[in-house]
Amino acid sequence: MPPVKVFLVDDSAVVRTVIGRRLREAGFEVLGTAMNGQQALQKIPALRPDVVVMDVEMPVLDGLGTLRELMAKHPVPVIMLSAHTQAGSRATIEALALGAVDFVPKPAGTAEMAAIISELSAKIAAAVGASVKSSLIQVTPARGNAFHAPVASRTPKSRTDLVVVGCSTGGPNALRVLLSGFPAELPAAVVVVQHMPAGFTASLAEHLNAVCLMEVRHARDGDPVLPGRVLIAPAGRVFGFRTDADGVRAVVTEDNAPLAPGTFRPSVDAVMSKAAAVYGHRVMGVLLTGMGRDGADGMLAIRKKNGYTIAQDESSSVVYGMPRAAVENGSARRVLPLLQIAAEIRQRL
Repeated sequence: MPPVKVFLVDDSAVVRTVIGRRLREAGFEVLGTAMNGQQALQKIPALRPDVVVMDVEMPVLDGLGTLRELMAKHPVPVIMLSAHTQAGSRATIEALALGAVDFVPKPAGTAEMAAIISELSAKIAAAVGASVKSSLIQVTPARGNAFHAPVASRTPKSRTDLVVVGCSTGGPNALRVLLSGFPAELPAAVVVVQHMPAGFTASLAEHLNAVCLMEVRHARDGDPVLPGRVLIAPAGRVFGFRTDADGVRAVVTEDNAPLAPGTFRPSVDAVMSKAAAVYGHRVMGVLLTGMGRDGADGMLAIRKKNGYTIAQDESSSVVYGMPRAAVENGSARRVLPLLQIAAEIRQRL
């Protein structure tokens, strides 16, 4: 097979040189580079790369402005290089909402370069087959959304108390679509596990809270798991559940043990399995777009408790990895396009 063709956009000559060299060493063909978005837009249409790797913060035309133009006129899978700051994380979440397939944090020093290149290489390989069109689904921001008080109790007809959603590549925009399809007083709680580096899920929660009728918050240890509330599991931490006299609460703890290759903290498998142990048949599992197979075993744990399970279909997934694994192991009871999943969940509550 011919090598994957990559175009690199970054205002730092050092970054362009070092990352470009490392990508070539990893077997990719770096077609060209640009120092800002304006140059990139001039070069990319003629070069037709398979994947664009682009910095978020650049002079003349930044990554967000460039991304808007690319998605409108020359759609191509884009992976963002993100500064590991609060402003950088917010910009990165916006980039994902605009259609970027994925992102990697920029290395803080040479010691991190090998790990970053390994992660970037894997994401470039996944992005080659990504469905860019599915990532362009947009939603209308909820009007006047600040904090929405959760409903005091679920309706008598509700058959599910908790919905656990797992996703990875393409997940942030899929979450925008899914969660914006829920009313403020959804008669079930929602927990989201999105694969992201530590430090980015707080911005994801903030972004989703602005476009959803339900309250969306970055989970803290001891937060009540309540109907009408979405908890985003913090990246880099262990997430679980505990029961007390007042109901179920989130458990968020530190774990500094090294992760095995291909595993995540928190993992969708672990959170879904813990939810199944606490809620039994009253938990629903949903797997959205993502690379890998995290969540397939967790969906199976929910299915074994007679909980309902849904996987996003291939046509609407940016990367059909995680949902495919759930279909293949028989844990997905329904397989649906992204735009139909919210309605299916509402109908089952």
